[in-house]
Amino acid sequence: MVAGVIDISAHDRFVLRQRLKLVINQYEFSVPGEDGTDGESFCFVEQRRFKFKEDIGFFADETKTTPLMRILARQRFDPKARYDIATADGTAIGQIQKVFGKSIFRSTYTLFNGDGEEVCVAREKSVGKALFRRLIGFVPYVGGYADWLPIAYDFEFVRDPEGDAEVLALNVRRRFKWRDIYDIDASADTARILDRRLLLAATVGMDALQAR
Repeated sequence: MVAGVIDISAHDRFVLRQRLKLVINQYEFSVPGEDGTDGESFCFVEQRRFKFKEDIGFFADETKTTPLMRILARQRFDPKARYDIATADGTAIGQIQKVFGKSIFRSTYTLFNGDGEEVCVAREKSVGKALFRRLIGFVPYVGGYADWLPIAYDFEFVRDPEGDAEVLALNVRRRFKWRDIYDIDASADTARILDRRLLLAATVGMDALQAR
């Protein structure tokens, strides 16, 4: 852990806010306070544009002087590419990969640990709402505003999705907001199976890589 930076692994709940920028994706993370506030920012995220491969950097603050981790695509312009997540010194945290076939009906990603072993699947929580949101996107004069409609865009991080389907964490988008704000809750993962750094990287990746 970098000096002056909070221990992410010691927390279960986070808030992700997207900054309103026209030409670049920027985000900030905070830990919500007991009084219900979103808390102070502890991580600034920026997606580098005009790169042949996706490159998303995580920093202690917006000065970008203290790098924390990054997401980097393995292939160029590949919708099924696997994205590596590593610390500033190159230590592997894990990977995230979009499950292309299943994402036709609801966005689905597989998360792997630093050894390349599958940890869990992140998928839209409701199939019905996912399909409805896709259909709305084709409606003339409405589709362009689909993101502003009160249609749930929530993800669940599920271990053994084809079996017991143990939910480790939730990523819930706040409704009726001009910018994307997500409440992330991994308190159900009491065994801490899911690395919190991998969780935070995945929530950014699922937003940025879908150009939301």
